[in-house]
Amino acid sequence: MIFLGLPFPRLAAQELNCTSVDVVSPQVQDISAQAVFRNMKDAIYQFMNNTKWTSDNFTNQEKIECSIYINITAENSMGDWNATMQIQARRPVYKTSYNSPMMNWQDNNIHLLYQLNQPLYFNINTYTDNITSLLAFYAYMIIGYDYDSYSLEGGTKYFLNAQTIVTNAQPAGEKGWNPQDGDQTRYWMVTNVLDQTYYAPLRKAWYEYHRLGLDIMYSDFTKGRVEVYNALNLIQDVYNDKPANFNIQLFFNAKATEIANIFSGAPNDEKARVMQILNAIDITDIDTYSKLKPSN
Repeated sequence: MIFLGLPFPRLAAQELNCTSVDVVSPQVQDISAQAVFRNMKDAIYQFMNNTKWTSDNFTNQEKIECSIYINITAENSMGDWNATMQIQARRPVYKTSYNSPMMNWQDNNIHLLYQLNQPLYFNINTYTDNITSLLAFYAYMIIGYDYDSYSLEGGTKYFLNAQTIVTNAQPAGEKGWNPQDGDQTRYWMVTNVLDQTYYAPLRKAWYEYHRLGLDIMYSDFTKGRVEVYNALNLIQDVYNDKPANFNIQLFFNAKATEIANIFSGAPNDEKARVMQILNAIDITDIDTYSKLKPSN
């Protein structure tokens, strides 16, 4: 599902180009609360776009596009809300106008304490509040995945930053930061991606899918498609070792529609091979892959 918020004009931003931030509150009718939500929306936009997340310099064309959609689900008291947060990110494909989705995840364990005109301060070494930790965590995960897509395990230091945020947030007791909070949480998202024992092939697949697959399709689409297929084979190897795999789910949340489009014009035998993999490791998106059924 794609959520569209109000587009903002681009700033002289840092690494992220957070083009859309939206905060909706169908369950909260309080007029004064609506002013807080509008203020929160603007503060998040400024925080994501104006924070310097890395030591690298990005041109406007290189900035990583992302969007954030927050749905306020309950008001505990003024300034204290439960919510969900949808995070999406995408990166450009070499020599094309196409942006490939890298993240499409809804975090349901969101608790926000926010007052009107509250400043958002972030220090990687210190826990300030849940809202800045959430935003910084996802900023570093997005940047990590982006760097991983251009060089093998190139995003490690940004994933380590995300892990530091998790560690610093744990004593506060907010949901999603601790291992006992469930198996599809921020804790496991970053813990898994840094686990060399089981998940290194998944990061290799991520790199090959993007750099060796998508990024060469402008000159040799068939060869690029073969590399995407090889990446899916690597993911199947990870799945065979760890079937209940949150990070594989994250991959297909972002990539299912793209994969279906890539292989829709493939020969029947190639479609059959890729469907054999997808039927085994991504049954959730099987309807999305209906166009890959071999044609007569």
